[in-house]
Amino acid sequence: MATQYWLVKSEPESYSWDDLVKDGKTAWTGVRNYQARNNLRAMKKGDLVLFYHSVSDKELVGIAKVATEAYPDKSAKEGDWSAVDLVPSKPLKMRVSLDQIKADSLLKEMLLVRNSRISVSPVTEPQYRRILELTE
Repeated sequence: MATQYWLVKSEPESYSWDDLVKDGKTAWTGVRNYQARNNLRAMKKGDLVLFYHSVSDKELVGIAKVATEAYPDKSAKEGDWSAVDLVPSKPLKMRVSLDQIKADSLLKEMLLVRNSRISVSPVTEPQYRRILELTE
């Protein structure tokens, strides 16, 4: 099966890229938006995930991998919510800011820009490759 590409957002004050690297693996819990939950459920082991620092930094900082596919979110007190396990793959050599993304003709169509409230979103392969170009 072909690799899929995703983006997850986290406030660095709550859980940063450095936290993921230090932990080595994390359960991506606490997602309480149906579209984002469905995106978590669509993730497959080995998919690549762009890690975005939201709110304060507003930049892509690293690449993670899906280690475990969707399972029930243990942090949910009620409702049908899901989580996945992520592991760090590599930090980006150069971080990519939201302003850079908005200014790029290919990237300005990302859900990150069009629907900024979604914390887990798909990324197309051309968008993913463009991000990698910007980090070199």
